[in-house]
This record gives sequence, structure tokens and C-alpha cells, in this order.
Amino acid sequence: METLQQLSTTAHIRAEAEEFIRLFHLENPAAGDPRDRLAAVRKEIADTGTYRHTREELEHGARVAWRNSNRCIGRLYWNSLRVRDRRELTGGDEIAAECFEHLREATNGGRVRPTITVFAPDTPDRPGPLIWNEQLIRYAGYGDHPSVTVGDPRNRELTEALREIGWPGGPGTPFDLLPLVVQGCDDKPRWFDLPADAVLEVPIEHPDGDDWSDWGLRWHAVPAISGMCLEIGGIRYPAAPFNGWYMGTEIGARNLGDADRYNLLPLVARRLGMDTSSDRSLWKDRALVELNRAVLHSFDRAGVTIADHHTESRRFLTHLQREEGKGREVGADWSWIVPPISGSATPVFHRTYEDRRQTPAYVHLPGAEQRARGIDLV
Repeated sequence: METLQQLSTTAHIRAEAEEFIRLFHLENPAAGDPRDRLAAVRKEIADTGTYRHTREELEHGARVAWRNSNRCIGRLYWNSLRVRDRRELTGGDEIAAECFEHLREATNGGRVRPTITVFAPDTPDRPGPLIWNEQLIRYAGYGDHPSVTVGDPRNRELTEALREIGWPGGPGTPFDLLPLVVQGCDDKPRWFDLPADAVLEVPIEHPDGDDWSDWGLRWHAVPAISGMCLEIGGIRYPAAPFNGWYMGTEIGARNLGDADRYNLLPLVARRLGMDTSSDRSLWKDRALVELNRAVLHSFDRAGVTIADHHTESRRFLTHLQREEGKGREVGADWSWIVPPISGSATPVFHRTYEDRRQTPAYVHLPGAEQRARGIDLV
């Protein structure tokens, strides 16, 4: 006999499934009348406690999840997302191999393609696989305290945990690639080194001829989120890495510029001869702009796709207009949509948004933050 919790879970999946199937057929008229599909899904849920999306449903669900991503400014091209269906894979080795292939295909020689790879879902019989890293590509952080970290302080705890389970570490540069930590179904988490041919990196130099090559600055081309769960119609895919392309400020203003990350603003200011004796000289603001100029210049020179925050802000307003024209409401988180530099100089600053939750969606699973820090990995 089913428990009350099982009945509640089944009812939830059925309600979510029916909502999604109706949405899918509404937005894909060629799929025809949804009644037969709804009847089949209801029966499958009654018999097994879950159901399987068709290939077309999976593709549309993944794309709509991007459309519904309140923190993403780059949703104009949501319908171009390439969906790699790998739901048959459950083991750590094969999942890691497909993550690396995802990076190769998404990188596309520098012409970055929005891509998602979807692995096995959670089922009543077993949980789906997990990728512990918050992104497929991350740099190690070495050191006992964030103030003396070599590399990325954000990944210091994960780096230490990996060292404890046998990762020998990289050469000790500020940009050593971390292994990918994958937990297959019915398996413990294991680490896998990223193949060199799966990661394209861009050397960062300043456009005005200031030689920064001795710093060895670089950043990877593809921002592939891997620590979030894809939810479609009541089904959860806990391992579904996805990427768009970078907006320059993500690298220049946050990854390289934030005081708790690479903290490069003082170095850039001194390199360019700025007066750093007082904040009133606005040296931080000037250094921030120059660092972001360097990122955009370097990606352009390398022929790697990247967007600037002014262009992406205009594109987001185009996205709003298109969606409103189709009668669809767009949710957005103002604190994420407004760029971290020159916010008031962009058109997205002068609007308000409702941070509404819609499904399908990309969501954070319980424990995702702890896994990204390597907690309980040892």
C-alpha cells in the first residue's frame, strides 16, 4: 500500500506533468491535441510513480527553463539551446566523458553554442547522478586562508577536499584546472581530470599595449553551469550542465575583480599608474573599467564569443518585448539583471521586475552549495 508521502508525491508529479504537457502542446501546435498524451502520462505515473518525457518534450522543457531563468540577462536566444539527450547514462565514468564532450561541442572553436546535456532523472527507485562542481570548468584555490590563496578563493575548500582524496594538484599557478567531481547513480563521488582539448582558455591582455603577459592572466571560454537541477513537469534531472556565452562583466567585474575572488583591481590600478591613496580618486572604478576592457579585447582578439553589458541589456529588453507580444509574463531578479558596472548607463536599470517562479526551471538542489565546497567529499 502506498504511503501518504508517496501519494502526495505522485499527485504532485501528476499535476506538474499535466501543466507541462498542456504548455508543450500549446506552444507546439504540430504536436496536436494533448488529450491522448495526457491520458498516457497519467497511466504511466499511476503504474510507476513517474513518466518519461519524449525527446521533443525534453528539448522544449530545457529551452523554456532557460526562458524562465530570472537571473539570466541573455535569454533572447532561449529557443536556440542545443539539447543533448543522455538520459540513459547513470555511471560516473560515462557522465564525465559526456561532460567533456559537451565542452568540446559548446566551445565550437570559439563560436560558443548554448548547449545542455541532460543525464538520468530522479526516479522513485533511485536518485539521479550529481555533478558536485558548480561549473564544469573551475580554477583551483591553494592556501590555508582566503587572504593568501593562490588561484580562486571561491574554490579553496573544494581544492582541499580533492587533495585529501588523492588529487595531486596542478602546477600551482593561479589558473590550475580543477577536476570534475561526478557521483553516478549507486556510486560515490569520484574526480576526473579535464582533458586539455576540452577547455579553451583566453589570455587576458590590455588593449592599449600595456603588456600583461607576465601576469599569466586567462579565463576559460565556456561558462557551463553544472550544479543546478533541471525541473520539467514534475521530473527532476539533477545532472544537466548547460551553458550560454559569457558577458564580459562576469569575468572582469566579478571573477577577476571581486575582492573575495582574484582581487585584481589594486594590481591593475598600480600597473596603469593610478593614485590608490584615496577612494575619492575613483581608482577602483577606473581599474574596473580597464579590466573589463581587457577581457572584451582579449576575447575578441582570440575569436571567442562574448557579450558586453550594454549590448546584452538591449537584447534583454528585446526579449521582454517579444515575450509580452506573445502574452507571456517574464520574471527577472533586478539584482542579477542589472550589470555589476555602469548599471545606470544600461536600459535594464530603469525598470522594475517581478521575481516570479515559473516552470520548467533550473533550480538549486538541497546541498548544492555544500557539494560545490567539497563538504563530505572526504
